Amino acid sequence: MNALDSALAARLLALGDDELILAHRNSEWTGHAPILEEDISLANIAQDELGHAQLWYGLHQALTGWAPDALAFFRDAADWRNVQLVELPKGDWAFTMLRQFLFDAYELALLARLAESQHEGVAQTAVKIHREELYHHRHSSAWVRRLGLGTEESHRRIQSALDELWPYTAQLFTPEAEEAILVPAGITPPLSEIHAAWMANVRPWLEASGLAVPPTTTFSPRHAPQRAAHTPHLAALLAEMQSVARSDPEAEW
Repeated sequence: MNALDSALAARLLALGDDELILAHRNSEWTGHAPILEEDISLANIAQDELGHAQLWYGLHQALTGWAPDALAFFRDAADWRNVQLVELPKGDWAFTMLRQFLFDAYELALLARLAESQHEGVAQTAVKIHREELYHHRHSSAWVRRLGLGTEESHRRIQSALDELWPYTAQLFTPEAEEAILVPAGITPPLSEIHAAWMANVRPWLEASGLAVPPTTTFSPRHAPQRAAHTPHLAALLAEMQSVARSDPEAEW
């Protein structure tokens, strides 16, 4: 595999891992959401994200030969490349909706630029995923506004979620080694541009929702760990998610 393909494989793996781990976290709300309609809505969003992971893993497989099921169920935590933001426990409803909003806004900004990628497969996949992410963003942003401008308790909870989650978002915009190859090749955009687009979306919406956005001094990507760094929560999540497949690796399900 040449250097460009190796760099692309690393980036595709990161994209798929983000989607799969967030899908798993959202699936934990099935049967536990605050109202029945949201139980169904979030389950559908989790299923969409799982499908998005499958698409990115499919492109990765074309380069490496790794099947999506093998990537999902037979890698240890140290081999995953998702950001810490998506692996944190689901928390309360405000935490889940705020995390979803922050990640959805990142995805919309990223996918809009990946749709212009010089790599045909990446561009086509980004266009397909972007259609569904528009719905995800409308859903999560509506909840942010509802909770931020709701009761004193709902406001307290979502402000607390914002204070906790904000520093983790920096990792989304921290360049990895592969960016030095992919950006000049026109395959992926500079993450600094995605960050600017993300901030232009996120900050006004949070402020209009009555929330105090943490100062940018607590947000610097210079202080964010690389994607190889994980919290202990990921290993616990994988132990649950992979248990059935690992119970009989040779089985055909």
